[in-house]
Amino acid sequence: MRIRFLLLNAFTVGGTVRTVINQANSLADAGHDVEVVSVHRERRAPAFPLDPRIRLRPLVDGSADAPAWRRALERRMQRSPSRLVPPAEVRHDRFNRLTDRRLTRYLRSLDGGVLVTTRPALNLLAARLAPTGVVRVAQEHLHYARHKPELTREIDHWYRRLDAVAVLTGTDEEAYRRVLAGSGVRVERIPNALNDGDRTPSSLDGKLVVAAGRLVKAKGFDLLIKAFDRIVHDHPDWKLRIYGSGAERKKLRRLIHRKHLYNHVLLMGRTTRLEEELSKASVFALSSRHEGFGMVLAEAMSHGVPVVSFDCPQGPREIVTDGEDGLLVPNGDVSALTGALRRLIEDEPLRKDLGNRAAESARRYDRASIRPRWEGLFTELLDAKEAQGGARGGGAPGPRGGAPPPPGPGVG
Repeated sequence: MRIRFLLLNAFTVGGTVRTVINQANSLADAGHDVEVVSVHRERRAPAFPLDPRIRLRPLVDGSADAPAWRRALERRMQRSPSRLVPPAEVRHDRFNRLTDRRLTRYLRSLDGGVLVTTRPALNLLAARLAPTGVVRVAQEHLHYARHKPELTREIDHWYRRLDAVAVLTGTDEEAYRRVLAGSGVRVERIPNALNDGDRTPSSLDGKLVVAAGRLVKAKGFDLLIKAFDRIVHDHPDWKLRIYGSGAERKKLRRLIHRKHLYNHVLLMGRTTRLEEELSKASVFALSSRHEGFGMVLAEAMSHGVPVVSFDCPQGPREIVTDGEDGLLVPNGDVSALTGALRRLIEDEPLRKDLGNRAAESARRYDRASIRPRWEGLFTELLDAKEAQGGARGGGAPGPRGGAPPPPGPGVG
């Protein structure tokens, strides 16, 4: 079958990008016709390996040479804010008049198959602009309850035009079933899949705690640093490595220096080789104030690394079973986080027992387990579309003969 994934930026490093590329690679490996479309391109090659059978197409190519007149025109358009994307979208700043034009042209040009969009702005535009002959599947990598009220109004209005919404957690499944009740839109909970390939199991003998994620407040690395500060006095040979980049880097660096942890806590920067780093860890820590899903927990567990995580809203509880394959502590409780880390650092038999169980538990996120669920969903939606009169190779025009439908509340 023909499947297209639409990403904001397929060339950067990020959790959504990594999981979508995994999905695309898995489906291409199964023989499907797969294309990844990126709104932006600012570097020559994607950060994550892409199956050579997958077509990669940018809509706004900042890495390409172009005539001076075209670059000047594009710069003027990029200075004007988007008229299609709601300001409440977290990445509204990445959309502008140029992306409006390119996305509109691309979405209207589609002629059947499956389109998978991967963030609210793109989901909304697919609902408004993609022809009805296309199977439109919106992925939600953030929780419904975390969206701003202005954005949830748009979601409630426009998502009813989609064919399916794919979510990561049971809580979101319930939320979308409620808001989309009576619309005929299918709501499916499908977790993200792990990378294929050999995963080197950790020996769990190194004196190393690893954490990873964007350096933003939501990830709670300030809380993790404070928790680790209480451990280094008794265990000065243990280190904490934090992988990722983001706006909080300077603030976290100041915290590390203020607590004299510069020999114990290391900000490692962004990496595309996290798998290798996880295989060196003895403990993985997740300190998020809230999570989309926390796939990095499953990635750590797949290397046999026991995890310690805040039991934050959504995500971790669906991956980690407390006391069986990891430890969950009350959300935001720094003392409890310290205690759980200390417990695994000091109790090697427990650390190795939880690590063994973690590796076994993580197998449910292997591609072989997740891919059939996507294939089944797409096939059923394509069959339903065909039964309604939309051909698999082409589609009926959108509302008003292909023109965008009238805007909903707050959309200009």
